[in-house]
Amino acid sequence: MGLFDAIRGEFIDIIEWTDSSRDTIVWRFPRHDNEIKMGAKLIVRESQTAVFVNEGQIADVYTPGTYTLQTQNMPILSTLKGWKYGFDSPFKAEVYFVTTRQFTDMKWGTANPVIVRDAEFGMVRLRAFGTFAAKVVDAAALLRELAGTDPQFRTEEVQEYLRQLVVSKLSTALATAGVPMLDLAGQQELLGTRLAGAISQELAPVGISLPKFVIENISLPPEVEQAIDTRSRMGIAGNLDQYTQFQAADAIGDAARNPGGAGEGIGLGVGMAMGQRIAAGLTPQAPAAPAAAPAPAPAPAVATPPPLPQPAQWFVGIGGTQQGPYDAAALAGLAGAGSLTRETLVWKDGMAAWQPAAQVPDLGGLFAAVPPPLPPQA
Repeated sequence: MGLFDAIRGEFIDIIEWTDSSRDTIVWRFPRHDNEIKMGAKLIVRESQTAVFVNEGQIADVYTPGTYTLQTQNMPILSTLKGWKYGFDSPFKAEVYFVTTRQFTDMKWGTANPVIVRDAEFGMVRLRAFGTFAAKVVDAAALLRELAGTDPQFRTEEVQEYLRQLVVSKLSTALATAGVPMLDLAGQQELLGTRLAGAISQELAPVGISLPKFVIENISLPPEVEQAIDTRSRMGIAGNLDQYTQFQAADAIGDAARNPGGAGEGIGLGVGMAMGQRIAAGLTPQAPAAPAAAPAPAPAPAVATPPPLPQPAQWFVGIGGTQQGPYDAAALAGLAGAGSLTRETLVWKDGMAAWQPAAQVPDLGGLFAAVPPPLPPQA
């Protein structure tokens, strides 16, 4: 601060703060050598509280309004008295503005799952996340316990502390709630209200409360969710026989989405079995017919040639995805275009696993005219 700023400070007697940020909790009024003069006007706006610190101690806390400060630093005369101190007055005073509005952009989440005991599913791991609002309710306690003499105390300096406290209280609340796991979704609002009260009581010594606590989601491990889905599907099916038919219908749909190869055979076989099962259920049972006489020996069948062999169907892994099926001509086109290389993984019916194309004897001829990749250049 220059000489003219110091001289200007002798006449400025309006102390106020208009917050242009969204994350500042405490802001210290800047004053030359912290010399607040006798008769200075203090303006405290709504959603603010001012804390007056005189000679190192909290002297008073001001709610919204306009006030006249009385200190040991008198205008002009205090500087004249400060000659023997080298223009450094021994009487110091500070004003801290504390925001009392709600900070609603606080987020929380469980870094690790919370293990709870459920009456129906036994031990279950739960994860949860949500938001909460924080608000200063005791400005003097906040200065003593958290902010100290920080000239600009922001939410980022206290948010992690609040998040850790929230998660610890959430673990206890879930473990002692006594709510069945399947009913937690309907109890999230009630749990949030209880947690807001418990955490606000824990934060009372530092002057902060949580007026709002929201649990957005409580999730289960994927395998537990799959088990719940299976149980729901069985409940919709009604009985085991209908559930078997339901599974068969799913298998037909899966086979239809995977044409070629074994998928068609599986789908055909399941479809025939399904049709026979339905036909048997719809056809009334007729009385058993008497044993018929032995049928005459059939005439010798005329020899017919077997069906033509079908070309092999190949599947190719390109870009991390399965593509195909392709016949030999299509593979040759892929190799010529550079999409199929010696390192590309391929598979066909009869192979135990995917293999690089160069290691499959049937595909060796595809790369005879394709040059290998250039060696690394120096």
